[in-house]
Amino acid sequence: MAAAGLYLAGILALRRRGHRWPTAPTVWFFALGLGSYAWVSFGFLGAYSSELRWAFTTRIALLLFAVPALISLGRPVALARLALEGRRASRLEATLRSRAIRMFGNAMFAPLFACAVFLVFLTPVAAVLRDNPWSEWTITILTPLAGMLMVLPIAAHSIIRTSFFVTVEFLLAFVEMLLDAVPGLLLRLNDGILDHAPAVLGHLPFWFPNALHDQHLSGDFLWFIAEIADVPVLIILFVRWMRLDRREATRYDDLSDAELDALTQAHLRQRP
Repeated sequence: MAAAGLYLAGILALRRRGHRWPTAPTVWFFALGLGSYAWVSFGFLGAYSSELRWAFTTRIALLLFAVPALISLGRPVALARLALEGRRASRLEATLRSRAIRMFGNAMFAPLFACAVFLVFLTPVAAVLRDNPWSEWTITILTPLAGMLMVLPIAAHSIIRTSFFVTVEFLLAFVEMLLDAVPGLLLRLNDGILDHAPAVLGHLPFWFPNALHDQHLSGDFLWFIAEIADVPVLIILFVRWMRLDRREATRYDDLSDAELDALTQAHLRQRP
């Protein structure tokens, strides 16, 4: 509700100044972004996340990856930049350039953070989180917020990088694709119940898997979602690298022969 209210407030602020926000991002924000959040949090996955391991892990993975990515289609950062004025606009830009946002918006940090979160599923902590109603509400709120901190700065290009840094991010992202698969593979291939959760007593629906099969399904879905989620990051990094390379090439082409020679000489003098 808070996200919807802020988004609508931004649209109304633009309209009062005589500007019109496009319809397509608005539809994507509400239908895909907030719609997916409601479906994941209050649908089947939310209803059975305390009883089914695979529903619990899938719900967290989708809240961390899929929901923030779909929300970013609504371009909330761009809307905020256009709607805010004066001191509030300055605060927004300062926040986007803060150290915390730079860290979370780093394409190398996001997969490492996700892998660290998923490794919790291999420990008894997962059973505690699954059975505690307070942790359920905390997960519902904090997990998509963490995901948006990772996704929105990357998607909005709010962090300035050099072409060398983006190239390093692009190469390391391939390595991190393998790293993201580790928690899911361990859940899938292990024949012991890793979270040591006690067996559920009472009558269960006939379609409920046993504990081991439940863990294996959890690993399957977690592995699939983690790998699919890395693909948009690779695409964004590739596009960003292409744009930076084109921009730098244009800047060098605009230099005169004398300026280019002076730049070359300055570079050679810096070499040991």
